[in-house]
Amino acid sequence: MTTVVTTKRVSAFKNELIKDFSIPKEYGSQAAAIREAKASYGAVYPLVIGTEKPKTQDYIISKNPARPNEIIGKFSKGTIGMAQRALDTAARTFETWKLTPYTQRAEILLKASAIVKRRRYEINAWMILEVGKNFGEADGDTAEAIDFLEFYAREMLRIGGQQPVHKNKNERGYLEYIPLGVGVIVPPWNFPFAILVGTASAAIVAGNTIVLKPSSDSPMMGWLFHQIMEEAGLPPGVLNFFTAPGGEIGDYLIKSPMTRFISFTGSKEIGLRINNLASQHQPTQKWIKRVVAEMGGKDGIIVSKDADIDVAVEGVVSAAFGFQGQKCSACSRVIVERPIYDAFVAALKPKVEALQMGDPAENKAVGPVINIRSQQKAMEYVAIGKKEATLLCGGKTIATNGGFYVEPTVFIDVPPTSRLSLEEIFAPVLSVIPVKDFEEALKVANNTEFGLTGAVYTKNRSRLERASKEFFVGNLYLNRKCTGALVGSHPFGGFNMSGTDSKAGGHDYLKLFLQAKVIAEYMPDDKVKRPARKLKRIPKPSATSATSATE
Repeated sequence: MTTVVTTKRVSAFKNELIKDFSIPKEYGSQAAAIREAKASYGAVYPLVIGTEKPKTQDYIISKNPARPNEIIGKFSKGTIGMAQRALDTAARTFETWKLTPYTQRAEILLKASAIVKRRRYEINAWMILEVGKNFGEADGDTAEAIDFLEFYAREMLRIGGQQPVHKNKNERGYLEYIPLGVGVIVPPWNFPFAILVGTASAAIVAGNTIVLKPSSDSPMMGWLFHQIMEEAGLPPGVLNFFTAPGGEIGDYLIKSPMTRFISFTGSKEIGLRINNLASQHQPTQKWIKRVVAEMGGKDGIIVSKDADIDVAVEGVVSAAFGFQGQKCSACSRVIVERPIYDAFVAALKPKVEALQMGDPAENKAVGPVINIRSQQKAMEYVAIGKKEATLLCGGKTIATNGGFYVEPTVFIDVPPTSRLSLEEIFAPVLSVIPVKDFEEALKVANNTEFGLTGAVYTKNRSRLERASKEFFVGNLYLNRKCTGALVGSHPFGGFNMSGTDSKAGGHDYLKLFLQAKVIAEYMPDDKVKRPARKLKRIPKPSATSATSATE
């Protein structure tokens, strides 16, 4: 079944609403999709290189982190030779794809969006099983992917075609954005569909061809996206699906002189490595490679002495423990003024202890962390925390069906310069830091090497205005939690070691995958007429009041 979509009349952008799984029908539909997905466990999946779909003898095994004995699927493990074939294929395809009208490229994204909407429960189900998101977190991820497809299609319609420039005497001129070339897309496992779809679709709609290398913890999501884009009519070779471990294969793709750009989301350490490798000029390389990187975070929420404690606690618990704290935007530390510190801690403890842990396929609030390495890292920081601060609650692993569970953990009286306070943990571990006043709160909020998200709870307007100027993060939220960015409304990306401030879901984002070319033609006798602007005018993007579980 192919969904037909036209770009002739495109409505204003609006965010996709998240489903309400407290409604029995919605819950039942999602549970049924999970059962269907489980019936397909263990299949073998190929690489996709142009029109070829080769399988290998070695596999990347995707497992359910809630039940590691359950094998999601076996994904062919690409080799160096296959990586080169993927690059060669992408380079050949680029010569025709770059000439495809931008309106046609946008139409493919709109078709893909319609397909995602139709397959929504299925996509959610595989995400729940592959990375351990509960129903709401998974659906928020899928909704954000829909938003990216819809938003970037409209953005390409907005900036495609001839753009006007200042008119000179005896001259006709214009500017147009042209694609870069072959890109390597390296998305993360924590937003395995939304970020994968967003980074890949932005590059594709801009006219580039890509080698998509999904995380080894979530290859199924990349396979689903390949299927969707194929159904939407994307020509073979534009998206080459390539599963392989990092290390040697990743380095090969990044260092290749054929690679024009790399889009990466993940840890600070790997992001810096990619940036370093990409900066090294290779023989026959004709360009300076472009790196778009979203890396880590150590995000803080300031709770002022005049804040509504119950509202602040609710926001902190949601931001700290949603998807087990495995978000680069997650609240990993809360900075509380002394006059309300004891009351805040007293209100926080029962809310955290009330969180239900268990299998996300049963829609429990807190599921497993992604793998055994993440569980071990979390427990290493719990051990560090016990030396640096006071354990308020949690701090243990839970053995349920062999899953990688870590209790929601809170440390109090955490020194602001401790490892617990400064280092990214990426697990359900929250530090509560007391400060004497708002002045100190801002200093503590800015004392990490990261600068991704932050939030402030206060009823004081002057404090909100001061935080707006002095709290140094890419996404700052006032009197709300620091997670839940909406495409279009909250372009997402951070400062310092949090990345290149790429602002995914914003009006600047597509230009990261484009380069501007200016054409100026001399016209005698001042008879020049500016050519008609060849882009389709559409309403400016708008956002609904929807809330999102995603970044």
